[in-house]
Amino acid sequence: MALALAACGTAKLPPPPEAGATLDESTVAVAYNPSAHAERRSYAAMVVDTRSGKILYENDADDLRYPASLTKLMTLFIVFEDIKAGRISLDDSLYVSAYAASRPPSRLGLKAGSTITLGDAVQALAVKSANDVAAVIAENVGGSEAAFSKRMTQMAAALGMSHTRYVNASGLPDKQQITTARDMAILGRALKTRHPDLCRYFSARSCTYNGHTYRSTNRLLGKVPGVDGMKTGYIRDSGYNLVASAHRGRKSIIVVVIGGSTGKARNDAVTKLVQRYL
Repeated sequence: MALALAACGTAKLPPPPEAGATLDESTVAVAYNPSAHAERRSYAAMVVDTRSGKILYENDADDLRYPASLTKLMTLFIVFEDIKAGRISLDDSLYVSAYAASRPPSRLGLKAGSTITLGDAVQALAVKSANDVAAVIAENVGGSEAAFSKRMTQMAAALGMSHTRYVNASGLPDKQQITTARDMAILGRALKTRHPDLCRYFSARSCTYNGHTYRSTNRLLGKVPGVDGMKTGYIRDSGYNLVASAHRGRKSIIVVVIGGSTGKARNDAVTKLVQRYL
């Protein structure tokens, strides 16, 4: 039975999986169905060892869910891949289209016709979770948000995220945009192992742009010992989501919780998992 996040302060976590399981395609037990829709606001979770990929804990990890702003992890993964390949630079100037400027909150408030550096855009996406910034990155890096979203889905497949499909770069509501806790763990681990230096953007507790300071949506930073970054997400149909990275000594883990009934319930569940597996 799934853990009820509303009562996670007192509920016991389900037991860990059998020893030896690792986070790879062989662990995926549910066939991908492109016509399937996600379950609404249902708890799913996974914890993996960042270095080895060993699965430490899972609960409904292959059931379809809506990623919400966890989507931005893939948006930034593609940016980091292109930076590493030398195709783009953090100093590049990005043009803000009328479409990007019109994206609904959360947003940075960019004006159509203005520009923003890629470095500022990356930080705003990681900290503020700005939907206008996600569209700016998609259009400038991919040519259009549709083309960029197609690349996101292709990248997901290449990483082994076999249950994930993207149709936008922000995570704004769309029934065709789906993922699983397992796939988010794969992505979180890929970010930490392939781009450890650029993952510093997820560790920032705040950022300042155009005279305004924005606090990170990840309220576990600086509060839960060991938590060093990653991304939150919320839409009505997904509930409250969080992919968190954490380390203590030589231990390093990725924690995924999807479907929290409240932000506090989600944070409490992630905190319990961090404390157990670190």
